[in-house]
Amino acid sequence: MPSSCKEIRAALAQCLQESECVMVQRHSAADCLRPPLVDELPTKCQQLKRGFGECRRGMVDMRKRFRGNQPVTFRQLQDADNTGDGYQLYAGKSAFAGGRGVTDGSGMAPPDWREVEAEKERAATAAAAAAAAAASKGTKP
Repeated sequence: MPSSCKEIRAALAQCLQESECVMVQRHSAADCLRPPLVDELPTKCQQLKRGFGECRRGMVDMRKRFRGNQPVTFRQLQDADNTGDGYQLYAGKSAFAGGRGVTDGSGMAPPDWREVEAEKERAATAAAAAAAAAASKGTKP
C-alpha cells in the first residue's frame, strides 16, 4: 500500500517541472505547492495535487482497510488527455465524459418539469375562472 500513490506523485512532479512557476519564475517545486503560488499552477497540476492528497489520506483511512487505496494510474490520465474525455481522479465514472452530448447553443433547452407543472396549473385556473364567469352570466361555456 505505500506504493499505491507513486504514479500520481510522479505525475504531479512531472506537471510541476513543466509548469511556469518552476520553468519561468524559477521557484522550487515545494514553493509552488504552497500559497500564494499554488493558485498560479495550471488546473491539471492543482487536480493532481488534490488527488495526491486524497491518495495519501486514503492510506490511513480505516474505511478502506479491506479493499486498500485504489489510485488512478498515470496512463489513464494520459489516455483521457489524448481522447479528449474528461477524467476524475477517484470515485468511479468520469465526471465529464459522456453526458447529454455537445451543443452549439442554437437549440432550445428542454423545459424544466416545474415550469411544465406551473403551466398546467395556470391553464386549469384560467379554465375554472372562465367557467365561473360564464356561470355568473347565466350562459354555458
